[in-house]
Amino acid sequence: MTKAITANSEVVMHFTIKLSDGSAADSTKVNNKPAKFRMGDGSLTVNFEKCLLGLTEGESKSFELEPEDAFGQPNPDNIYYVERSKFGADAPAEVGAIIAFTQPDGNELPGIVREVTGESVTVDFNHPLAGQALTFDVDVISID
Repeated sequence: MTKAITANSEVVMHFTIKLSDGSAADSTKVNNKPAKFRMGDGSLTVNFEKCLLGLTEGESKSFELEPEDAFGQPNPDNIYYVERSKFGADAPAEVGAIIAFTQPDGNELPGIVREVTGESVTVDFNHPLAGQALTFDVDVISID
C-alpha cells in the first residue's frame, strides 16, 4: 500500500520554489540534500503544507501559489528606519545587503537594506519572496 502524506507525517522530499520568471529562489536539489520535516512543525507555511496533503511516495507535483498563499503581501509595518550609526564594517548599510538583526527575544531576523539617505537606512523585514506568485515543485521521496 502506498503511503500518503497526512497532518502528522514525517516527509522527506526535494522541493524547488520558482519565481514567476522561472528562476529558482530555493531548491534542495542544488546540494542534493532533500528536506526532512514533520508536517505541522513550522518548517513550511500552512498553505505549503496544504499542497502536500494526500501526495504519495514517489509522486511529483507542481503548485502555483498566489502571494497570499505563499509568503503573503509585503507589510508596510515591517519596514523600519534605522540610524546609519547602528551599522558597522561587518554589516555595512548598502542597498541590497541582507543583515541579521537581533530582536529583543534574542532571535535573529534578516532585513534587506532598501535605501540609504543621509543618516537614515530603510530596512525591510518582509520575507524576500513576499508579494510574489510562486511555483512550488515537490518530489516526495519517503513518508513515515
